[in-house]
Parts: sequence; C-alpha cells; structure tokens
Amino acid sequence: MPAESANNATFYHYKLLKKIVLPKPLIRSFLTLPFIWLAAEMVFISWTSIFFFLLAIPIVLWIHFVISRSVLIIASHSYRKRWSFTRRLPWIGYLPDQFVSYSIFRRVHLHAAWIGCCIIAVLIPWSPVSFTISLILWHFWFLTPRFYILAGLRKQPKTGMIKFNEQDTSYYMP
Repeated sequence: MPAESANNATFYHYKLLKKIVLPKPLIRSFLTLPFIWLAAEMVFISWTSIFFFLLAIPIVLWIHFVISRSVLIIASHSYRKRWSFTRRLPWIGYLPDQFVSYSIFRRVHLHAAWIGCCIIAVLIPWSPVSFTISLILWHFWFLTPRFYILAGLRKQPKTGMIKFNEQDTSYYMP
C-alpha cells in the first residue's frame, strides 16, 4: 500500500494535481523589500516613518484576520480547526493549517485584498502619508505569496483542496 500511494501521489482519497514551490531567490528578494521600503520612506518622507512602518504591521495583520475570519464564518462551518495564525515566512498571517477547499481559500484572500484596500482608502484623509504608504505596502506584502499560489492554480478545477507544507503548496483533487 505505501508503494502504491507513493507512485500515484495520493493522500487518502485525494490525488495530487500540482505542487507550487516558491523559489528561494524569490523568497530572499521578497524578504528584502520591507527594508528597501523603510529606507525609501525615511529618505523621502521623514526619519520618523520607522514608527508608522512598524505600527502598520500589526494593524494590517489584524485587518486581514478580521476580514478572513468574517468570510470564513459566512462561507464555511468548519473553519476553526483548519485555520490558524502562522509566523512562518513568507506565510505570515491567518492561513489554513490543514486541507482547505480551493474556493474558500480563494474567496477569503480576494475579499481580504479588496476590503483591505477599501479600509486603507477610508483611512487616507485622517492618516499621515507615511502611515498610509506603510499600510498599503504591508497589505500587498502579506498578500503577495497568496496571490502567487492563486496565480499558479488559476487553470486548475475550482473543486480541489489546498495543503500548505513546509517546502511547497500542494493542490489535490478529491
């Protein structure tokens, strides 16, 4: 039985359709972007931008968490055991830690993207420029790896399941 499942790449009743690996150079360049953004903000706006830059991190994570949790409450009944907050790079944020439906994953992150942009747009008149730029940058920085996965799975059937592993993201079909 183990040799058969290794050859067919099946996990229980799921058949592996695609594995998406984030290349190491892409991850390294992705991790250097916040330092470049911070340096640019400090040079072009003010040296006090560092405070707004650091303040924007938990605020954006909280916005993503609230939006994701709300979408999961509305769309799914069994989300509590499958989603958790992770600090694993580059997957920082609220993500599934077990198999999750591709359509739910897609819905959660698309809603987090556009509702997050709307919330940031509403804050623009009352926020300093440095804080608004930091919110926008962190918002897209946290969502970029997820959109990389969504772009890699765009031609796959929408009825599959996603599993985040240490080295890759696997797409299975039931």
